[in-house]
Amino acid sequence: MDGLTAGDFTEALEPFALFDSWFKEAIAKEVNDPSAMAVATVDAEGLPNLRMVLMKEHDEQGFVFYTNSQSAKGHELAGNMKAAANFHWKSLRRQVRIRGPVEIVPEAMSDAYFASRPRDARIGAWASQQSRPLESRFHFEKEIASYALKHAIGEVPRPPHWFGYRIRPVEIEFWHDRPFRLHDRVVFRRQKPEGGWTKQRLFP
Repeated sequence: MDGLTAGDFTEALEPFALFDSWFKEAIAKEVNDPSAMAVATVDAEGLPNLRMVLMKEHDEQGFVFYTNSQSAKGHELAGNMKAAANFHWKSLRRQVRIRGPVEIVPEAMSDAYFASRPRDARIGAWASQQSRPLESRFHFEKEIASYALKHAIGEVPRPPHWFGYRIRPVEIEFWHDRPFRLHDRVVFRRQKPEGGWTKQRLFP
């Protein structure tokens, strides 16, 4: 295996540098969307919900993704600001699991990221009533055309309901495939996002 061997990664003292190392390898070697992560939330009845999003930023504060706050995940997060996420880099035979509270990123940060998106994607953020019923594809295309006309001149501003969320992990688990399902698993835990980490190996 290139990069950190299984033994090397189990010697890591904290998770963020280890994640950064694995993510850089994924960028170089994963075939499609190394930043894709599954994000899990729960609804008002406690029923889990799961979907793929793209992680757009990560640092020692946590893992950031952007979405329409009026979507299903937005409503679920509004009711319970906690989430879990999973990265699965199949070509590297690795995954990383994350759990923790969620916070909304500063507006300036959401503005900056929204401005960096392609213009058509910004128009789409206005046109899509994410997660709500859609009568036909034609209706959606009419909405796109309407907002494209509305914002034909000048910049496309960020919709007030579209912004970023940061998962602030209190648990990060690293998993690496080994022969005969004798995998390596290491989990880092802390009591709160500002705390120090403890580390533990787990049976596969």
